[in-house]
This record gives sequence, C-alpha cells and structure tokens, in this order.
Amino acid sequence: MLQRIQSIWLLLAAVFAVITFSLPFYSGDRIIDELNNFTAFMDLNAKSNIWLSILTAASAAIALINIFLFENRKLQLRLCYLGIFITVLLLIMYFAETNYFASGNFAITCLLHFGVLVFYILAARGIWKDNKLIKSMDRLR
Repeated sequence: MLQRIQSIWLLLAAVFAVITFSLPFYSGDRIIDELNNFTAFMDLNAKSNIWLSILTAASAAIALINIFLFENRKLQLRLCYLGIFITVLLLIMYFAETNYFASGNFAITCLLHFGVLVFYILAARGIWKDNKLIKSMDRLR
C-alpha cells in the first residue's frame, strides 16, 4: 500500500489539507459593516466559512480514502481527478473570499493549499504510470 509513491503523495495531500484548518491563507482587516466602515482583524482559513470547511474536509477525506483503493486504479485515478477539481475550487473560493477584506496580506502558509494541489497531481501521475505499466505487462503475456 505505501510501497507506491502515489500513496505517499496522497498521504501528504491529506495531511496538508488537515493542517489548513488551523493555519491562515490570508490575514487582514475584514469588512464587517460597509455602512459604518467597520473592520476587524481576521484570519482566513478553512474554518472561516462553512463551504471552505466542507470542501477542505472532502479533499482530505478523498485523499485518505484514495490511499486504500490501490487495487482499483481506475477508481483511484477518478477520485484523484475529483480531488484536483475540489482543490482548484477551494483555491478559487479562497481568492474570492479575499475580496471581503479591506486590507491584508497572504500568509506564507497559503502555500500549503497549493501543495495539496501539487500532491494530487503527482499522485494522479503515479497512478497513470501504474496503469500504463500494467497494460504493457498484459500485452507481454
């Protein structure tokens, strides 16, 4: 199970996704009341919004479940593509949420979110190579 490199990539994607619940993507003054121009300092992380929480949990769960589907590479590859889609959707939502801030900066930990995407892509590449190797071995038999 963990002998395959894509299992390591999926495990790292799950760990990074879980870590994003506590570390910020963006920090700054969030606009609370536009009429009175009231702002408050807040961190934008996966717990900031219900949809961010749900999609981040789904991304981590897909990565963890995907590790144990090593016998069904076709389903594993599809779930990897789903994880990539969810992670890209998450990144879009994070950048959209930054529009609700009056001022602020991206945290260095925002790279974790991009790491999840990179690890999903590397896992999909490994699964695809495994499929290619199995198909070439079947031709030799």
